[in-house]
Amino acid sequence: MPRFLSALFLLTLGLSAADVFEQQRKLGRGLNMGNMLEAPTEGAWGLRVADEDFPRIKAAGFDSVRIPTKWSAHAAKEAPYTIDAEFMDRVEHIVKTALAAKLTVLLNLHHYDEMDKEPAQHRERFTAFWKQISTRFAAYPDSLQFELFNEPNGNHSAAEWNQSLLAGLREVRRVNPERAVHIGSVRWNQISTLKDLKLPADDRHIVVHIHYYSPYHFTHANAFWVKGSDTWKDSKWTGTESELALIRKDFDQAAAWGKQEHRPLFLGEFGTCGGVPDMAARAKWTHTVVSEAETRGIKWAYWEYQANFGVWDPKKKEWRQELLNALVGK
Repeated sequence: MPRFLSALFLLTLGLSAADVFEQQRKLGRGLNMGNMLEAPTEGAWGLRVADEDFPRIKAAGFDSVRIPTKWSAHAAKEAPYTIDAEFMDRVEHIVKTALAAKLTVLLNLHHYDEMDKEPAQHRERFTAFWKQISTRFAAYPDSLQFELFNEPNGNHSAAEWNQSLLAGLREVRRVNPERAVHIGSVRWNQISTLKDLKLPADDRHIVVHIHYYSPYHFTHANAFWVKGSDTWKDSKWTGTESELALIRKDFDQAAAWGKQEHRPLFLGEFGTCGGVPDMAARAKWTHTVVSEAETRGIKWAYWEYQANFGVWDPKKKEWRQELLNALVGK
């Protein structure tokens, strides 16, 4: 249904379009279901999504889950770029299960690495994915939100990404005219590149998506996938006034941009990896980021549930209590 007809239909019923700031508030305190569906295949990185994860997450005090999904590994390379039916069914089952647990769900397109290398060449395939995803989930309640693309980077320059986001958003809006859609900026959704993000002024159903892993030498110390991180010997964080000032400065910048653009912000990723040896420091940094985000009205999703950054220990089958306390105060 075209957007103006949808709005007219809502007015006829005496209803108002979903307020995007209310949609952002519904995300509350969230958790990323990382290293599962964004792997080349689910389970390839040792983890799978289980139905019982979602009631557990809800009971622990979380309000939402972000579901990173590598659609590009499960779709044809040639037009019409059909997504594998079994994979689509699997994702839909996970979405349904999370919604049934009374969690708000953010479903994204993750690790489309080929598009970051050649954005123009992959734009048609990218939009074809969103045509299929948005059609499949069009009848779902507004407790399901979409995120167009995780962390555009590489050759996905600001100019290229601003073209890509318009193409993807146009496809979503054909059948989801008022669903909350998350869009971040280039260079891995950094706060510093928000200024380069060009959003359609007439679409007021967009949540702006940011990520935060600063200082990187602390949050990624001994990260096995980051070359040289085992040599970062001075990678400490103690919450000194100067360290706190840097975090506050970053979140002040984000909040100021959001206020100027009248757009709600969502902190879709932040966390410290398991290689950081000092759990007390990890917990303190995590609580600080949560506090600074919430002070500015920014809802969030911690990276992540049960992999290297995880707040849940899948071997012991228990929460890492210091991290959990830092996140939800339990």
